[in-house]
Amino acid sequence: MIELLMEPRWSPYIAGAGIGILLWFSFLFSNKPLGCSTAFSRISGMIESILSGEKVRNKEYFKLFPPEVDWQVMLIVGIVCGSFISSFISGTFHFSFIPDTFELNISDNILIRFIFALTGGILMGLGARWSRGCTSGHGISGLSQLSLASLVAVMGFFIAGIFTATIIFSL
Repeated sequence: MIELLMEPRWSPYIAGAGIGILLWFSFLFSNKPLGCSTAFSRISGMIESILSGEKVRNKEYFKLFPPEVDWQVMLIVGIVCGSFISSFISGTFHFSFIPDTFELNISDNILIRFIFALTGGILMGLGARWSRGCTSGHGISGLSQLSLASLVAVMGFFIAGIFTATIIFSL
């Protein structure tokens, strides 16, 4: 079993089963779907409250989703820590500001990489809020509940991803 954890790439079937089990526990203990976009919004609200005080809690959005640490925020912490531990144990950990594929196909300039990452992050954040959930929320939790809205959202994610990749990698 320990050898499995030391592999650089895990079986998608085992990882998928693990995510499915995590989804069961998410509904069992919190009665909420598995996803990350709300947690990122909560974190931004916590940062905003540090900068501008408690008036953040009076905003309509933060009345529904208070800027506080909950289990979904801790899930993000766990994803980051787990990714680090996994890459360290498997011997694949290294710092990289520009991924090899980006450098090969687009540019080795760190400013261009930053602009792409920032633009992509902003668009993904807006898309997640607009579709009322992130890709993991719709793709894992929404589809497991047979949500038609999630099916449409996931189809949109794939179409947009294919379209964007086609444009970027044909430049």
